[in-house]
Amino acid sequence: MSSMYPRTKELSRTRKSLSESPPSSPSPTAKNFRHDRASRLDSGGGDSKAEPLGRTSSYTRRETRLAALNKQEDDTSPRDYKKMYEDALAENDKLKSRLDDSKHELTKIRSQLDKVNQKQDRISERSTVLESEKREKQALEKRVTDMEEELKVLTELKSDNQRLKDENGALIRVISKLSK
Repeated sequence: MSSMYPRTKELSRTRKSLSESPPSSPSPTAKNFRHDRASRLDSGGGDSKAEPLGRTSSYTRRETRLAALNKQEDDTSPRDYKKMYEDALAENDKLKSRLDDSKHELTKIRSQLDKVNQKQDRISERSTVLESEKREKQALEKRVTDMEEELKVLTELKSDNQRLKDENGALIRVISKLSK
């Protein structure tokens, strides 16, 4: 920043000399503008609120800020840079410890999240296994009921078959008595 300060001094000198020299063909607006600039420069850069909008250059504002900063440095007592450094170092240490704590907490939370995810995966695997077991069980129950139905039909058929055999035997006996 110190390399920029002399440059701005040169610019302000050039501006003053330009604003003090009369223009070759002054117009009424140019005279007013020159008068505004000259009064601003003479009053030490002027107040930005009193200046018309759009007429303040960045160089003028920068000069004003630099002058204010230099005035502050001259007015204040010498700063204790060692104390400022120690304060900044202590603040950095606090921030580092907070960062470390946050990192530890983050790893702890991540591990808990992983455990929960693994649990959910196991539960979902169990649920899929349970669902497949339920399907198998339902299929087996259906098969058992079908077999029971078939068994009932088979017992009925056996009983019908036995009854028909008995009737057939009785008919054969009747026919054999009639034929004698």
